[in-house]
Amino acid sequence: MVPRNDDAPDEAASATPLRPPPPLPAKLTETSRFVIGGTAAWFALCCVLLVLIFGFDTGSTLLLWTATAGWVLGLIGLSIMFWQRSAARRGSRSAQTGQ
Repeated sequence: MVPRNDDAPDEAASATPLRPPPPLPAKLTETSRFVIGGTAAWFALCCVLLVLIFGFDTGSTLLLWTATAGWVLGLIGLSIMFWQRSAARRGSRSAQTGQ
């Protein structure tokens, strides 16, 4: 068995330089539609559970709290997204650009 020299450059890696990956399409990077849709779904579930629990005396309060938490966390996520987007528009150095 021949000892391997780890200091030697790899022939396959040095033959062709790697190209940078192409940018993602805009419909894959624009996530606000999904966050708005998810937040609206949690709000709708919360409203349905409120009607079931207090109107018909059925349903689970655990599900109501879960739906309320999903709705509130969606609102927090939306506010952070719009805050980052406004910071990127005004050219803040610490803003995330999504690239």
